[in-house]
Amino acid sequence: MKKLYLLLFIATLSISAFAAEAAEKAPSAETPAAETATEAGELLEELLDPQESVLQIYGKVTEYLTEHGLQLLLNVLAAAAVFFIGRWLAGLVAKLLHKAMAKAKVDPTLNNFVKNLLYSILLVFVVIAALARLGVQTNSFIALVGAAGLAVGLALQGSLSNFAAGVLMIIFKPFKLGDFVEIGGASGTVKEIEIFTTTLDTLDNRRVIIPNAQVTGTNIINYTVNGTRRVDLVIGVSYGDDIGKAKEIMMGVLKSHELVLQTPEPAVAVLELADSSVNYVVRPWCKSSDYWTVRFDVTERVKLALEANGLSIPFPQRDVHMINAPTS
Repeated sequence: MKKLYLLLFIATLSISAFAAEAAEKAPSAETPAAETATEAGELLEELLDPQESVLQIYGKVTEYLTEHGLQLLLNVLAAAAVFFIGRWLAGLVAKLLHKAMAKAKVDPTLNNFVKNLLYSILLVFVVIAALARLGVQTNSFIALVGAAGLAVGLALQGSLSNFAAGVLMIIFKPFKLGDFVEIGGASGTVKEIEIFTTTLDTLDNRRVIIPNAQVTGTNIINYTVNGTRRVDLVIGVSYGDDIGKAKEIMMGVLKSHELVLQTPEPAVAVLELADSSVNYVVRPWCKSSDYWTVRFDVTERVKLALEANGLSIPFPQRDVHMINAPTS
């Protein structure tokens, strides 16, 4: 493959050198491509004059081809060489970038989009260069392309912000498929990460599609990335119960639970003296995937264990004393 690239490069240099040498030997070699194109336009206007006869037209065409034919041929060949070699190089650069991004494990959707976008941009420059080699004035064309790009950018401002946010998310990877996250005001498992949107499946099996600009514009909470989570429970025990015994019972539930991790060590402590109960904070650790199972299961087991040992979980209550007012 390297030898092929070298041969193509040498062939290109050879064509350019031959064209330059032929242009120096041609009678009109000192005329730039733009002047040649201008003269061709003037000749065309003369040929379209209805007063011109067939013989006069033939003579002018013959004279023009005699003086500028070689230069025109060289310009066309040079423009064709610029276009075809430039198009080949644009495709080569796009393919190399595609392979590099694939090796870096970039998202396939982003990879294909960037590849096609780069190829299109390079192809526009190649076409402009080929037209300039023919002597066509490309200043107005470049201005037109710039104005069109500005108009499209303004029209797609929201979509472009979502696209930019999607690119940043794919590069920095704040979360991945399968993570349970809280983003854009919604929480759920990440189902898809696309260029413009991110899709979540909530716990009650609803599908939420969030624009990427909203995802990166707010806090991203990833509950899965660290692998473990702490379950925070608050359980109240009656004031008349033994504090030490209550702590021992709840810690025993945590120690015996098969899904509760012992490292980090679970914790049970008095949180506050509330109006109707002594509140304990119960904090077991578990794998992120077991969070809800541990939360529900520990709550149930703690209640059953407290009741089995004669302790009670009080509920708010209020005593109302009625006093009879004296009668007159």
